[in-house]
Amino acid sequence: MKGEARLRWVVFSLGGAAFWLAFFHRVAPVAIADELTRAFAVNSAALGALAATYFYVYTVMQIPTGVLVDTLGPKRVLTAGGLVAGVGSLLFGVADTFWGAALGRTLAGLGVSVAFVALLKISAQWFKERQFATVASGVNFIGLCGALSATVPLAWLVTMVSWREVFVAIGVASVLVALLTWRLAEDHASTATHNAGERDWRADLIAVLKNRATWPAFWVSFGLSGSYMCFIGLWLAPMLTQAYGKSAVVASQHAAIIIITLAISAVVMARVSDYYGKRKPVLLTVAVLYLVLWVAWLTGVPGDWTFATCALMGAVAPGFTFAWSLSKEVNPPEHAGMAISVANTGGFLAAGILQPLAGALLDASKVAGAAGTLADFRIAMLPLAVFAALGFVGALYVRETRCRNIWSDEIVRNSV
Repeated sequence: MKGEARLRWVVFSLGGAAFWLAFFHRVAPVAIADELTRAFAVNSAALGALAATYFYVYTVMQIPTGVLVDTLGPKRVLTAGGLVAGVGSLLFGVADTFWGAALGRTLAGLGVSVAFVALLKISAQWFKERQFATVASGVNFIGLCGALSATVPLAWLVTMVSWREVFVAIGVASVLVALLTWRLAEDHASTATHNAGERDWRADLIAVLKNRATWPAFWVSFGLSGSYMCFIGLWLAPMLTQAYGKSAVVASQHAAIIIITLAISAVVMARVSDYYGKRKPVLLTVAVLYLVLWVAWLTGVPGDWTFATCALMGAVAPGFTFAWSLSKEVNPPEHAGMAISVANTGGFLAAGILQPLAGALLDASKVAGAAGTLADFRIAMLPLAVFAALGFVGALYVRETRCRNIWSDEIVRNSV
C-alpha cells in the first residue's frame, strides 16, 4: 500500500508539473502584452489572435485528448505533450516574425493541451470518487500557481532579462518534465484493464456526446471559464494600463489577486460541495455573483475599486470548475476522460472566440494609434459579459449528482 501511495503522488506530481506549465503559457501574454506588441509591431486584433492560437489548438485537442488518455493512458499522452510543448516554447522564444511566434505558441498550446484532462484522469483513477471535486480543486490550484507565476513574477522578470530567454527556459523545463514522466510514472491498473477489452472508443465518445446530461456542463465551461480566461489571459492588463492609467506591474498585481482569490475559493467551494453532497446550489450562487461583477465592469468600476473588484471576481469565478465533476458524474466511469474533455472544450472554444473578438471591437472603437478609453474597453468587454450570462444559463440545467456517479440512475439514462 505504501508503494502504491508513493507512486500515486509521483504520477500526480508529474502531471501537476505539466499542468503548471500549461497555465503559465495560458496567462503569460497578460504580462508581456506590451513587449509582444513592440516585438512584432501588431495591433490589438493581431495581439488577440496571437494569444488565441493557444486556445484554438487547445480547443481542438480536448476531445482527442479524452480519447487518448482513456485508450493509451496518461503516461504516454503527458510525455508526448511535454516534448511538443517544449519545442513550441523554444520556437516562440526565438521567433523573429509574427508568424514564427504564432507557430511556436500553437505548438506550445498543442503540447500542454493534454495536461489537464490527463491529470483529471489520474485523479479519477488514483483517488476515491467522493474526493474528486476536492482533488480537482487541487489540480486547479496547481494550474493557478502556474498562472500566478506568469503575472507579477513574469512582469518583474522581463525587466531584468528578455521575455525570449524566459520562454526558452520554459521550453527546456517542459522537455525535462516529459522525460521524467516517461521514466518515473506508471498508468493505473484500471487503464490496462479497460484497454485490454475490445471497446470501440468511437462508440464510447458518441455515447458521451449523445448524453444530454453532458451538455449543461459544456455551457457552464463555455460561459464562465471562457470569459474568465479571456479577461485574465490578455485584456485585463491593457484595460488597466490604458483606461485606468495604471503601470504594467500594478496591472499584473490585479491579475495576481484574481488568481490568488480564485485558487483559495476553488478549494473552499469544492470542500463545501463534497461535504454537503451538493453541486448545483454552490455553482448557481457563484455563477450569478460572477455575472453581477461583469455588470459592474460594464457600468464603470471607479479607479480606486479595481483591485477590490478583481479580488471579488477571483472569489466567485471558480464556478467553472464544477463542470469537470458534473460531466464525469453523469457518464460511465470508464468514459471519465472523454466526458471531462467535452466539458473542458467549452471554455477554450469560448476563449478562442473572445480574445480576437474583444481586440477587434477595441480597434474599431478607439482612435487609431491612441490608447483605449474606458468607454472603448466597455464595448470590447461586452461579449465577455454575454458569455458569462450563457454560463449561468447552463448552470440552471445541470443535473444534481450529489457528488457521486449517477450514470446508472434512471434519470440520466432517460436523458440519452
